[in-house]
Amino acid sequence: MVPFRRVADRLHRRVERLRTRAEELRALAERRMPVLTELTDRLLSANLLDAGTRLAAQAFLTSVPLLFALGAFAPQGVRDQLLHSLRSVFGLTGASDQQLNAAISGSTGDEQLRQTTGTIGLLMALVSSTSFSRAMARVCERAWQLPKSGTRIAAWRWLLWVVTLMAMVLVQGPLRDGFGVGIWLGVPVSFLVGLVVWWWTQHLLLAARVGWLSLLPGALLASAAMSALALTARIYMPSALNRSLSAYGSLGLVLAVLSWLIVLCAAVTFAITIGAVLAQEPPLNRYLGASKPT
Repeated sequence: MVPFRRVADRLHRRVERLRTRAEELRALAERRMPVLTELTDRLLSANLLDAGTRLAAQAFLTSVPLLFALGAFAPQGVRDQLLHSLRSVFGLTGASDQQLNAAISGSTGDEQLRQTTGTIGLLMALVSSTSFSRAMARVCERAWQLPKSGTRIAAWRWLLWVVTLMAMVLVQGPLRDGFGVGIWLGVPVSFLVGLVVWWWTQHLLLAARVGWLSLLPGALLASAAMSALALTARIYMPSALNRSLSAYGSLGLVLAVLSWLIVLCAAVTFAITIGAVLAQEPPLNRYLGASKPT
């Protein structure tokens, strides 16, 4: 019995020494690398995957009615440009391309049905688009640990952001193709345009409560993530969409698109949050002028 107690005491002392050493190492890491500690706490506390999923759901609910609305009311040139851009983004071929063309072109045989569908789609788009903007604004506010903006201040910003986002979707075809030069020019041009858009997005949806320079790290990370995923989409999405469509019909197409939106929105959510932490922690906070919320 006595040897057992001695062994138990030695194990207890060893565990205590290891615990003390771990606490010392943690304290040392917090002193020398505060950005990593703050980043870990922010990522764990903000529930970013859940926020990204909600953002993707709102993006899907916004995009589908807008497609029907454009199919009913947009001029033929705008519809053709949208088709070109979506084909360029996703590399669509085969059955999925036919489904997209049918959704945007609308019904050519019954003009009244086409107009009715477009009207419903437009009304749904107007209602759901502000929900998407609010979800994106909340992502930015959580990243910077800011309270919600008042409706009077933010309402016009929500609508402006959705309209700008739709304009960006329309020009994705020429951007990705480098305005006819090729993908070697299209990739850096898309990155630079994305940088400007995500920089402006944060400034707009945060109601100018954070300085421009402080928003730069998040914009850089978001644009880099979107550029990388755009290259991946052209390789992965064509086969994934056609496979889902042949196996499950239109429901499979919906699930494939929604899954991809979740990946995109999660990447943007993580990028903006990481950018906010980097801007608020040493050494970048000395150059960007960002400070932690009190």
